[in-house]
Amino acid sequence: MIERRMALCAAFFAASALTPHIAAAEDPVLPASIIFATSTGYWEDDDTAPAVQRAPSVSSTSALAQSAAKSRHGYYKLFAVRQADRTAKIYLQRIAQDDEGPTIASTVELQELNDLKPYVTDIRPESSSGRLKEPGLFAMVHLKTDPDAESETWTVIIDEFGDVTVGKASN
Repeated sequence: MIERRMALCAAFFAASALTPHIAAAEDPVLPASIIFATSTGYWEDDDTAPAVQRAPSVSSTSALAQSAAKSRHGYYKLFAVRQADRTAKIYLQRIAQDDEGPTIASTVELQELNDLKPYVTDIRPESSSGRLKEPGLFAMVHLKTDPDAESETWTVIIDEFGDVTVGKASN
């Protein structure tokens, strides 16, 4: 019985070595440094607001000119990136949604939180029930300023005009 199990295990390992892997170790779907992420809320504009904090490439200039006539819309992504010292940096992205799929419209670092050199323990949306009825975002970031302290809750709020407010939650 033991010999049969050993033979089955050997066959399994030999077969798995020959089977191609879906994602190679060098090409992860999500970098290991992303420790928490949530996509929530939504935004829309008439393409008059600055969309990306870097210059467009030559090939994307014509695509930007074509999309200028129509309004854009999408959702927000809030995520934490772990640093070498175990603290995290927190970023907010606007993700544009169109027929070709999602693209990053802008990325900003949430300096108010990053100045705390936080140990992020969780990031949660206001609701997991799907798209909100009004434009904006409400998310909670749970963090510690000392690894041995209790976690605190901070809120990230974006109103219907796109103004971002970051503050300590008041219960």
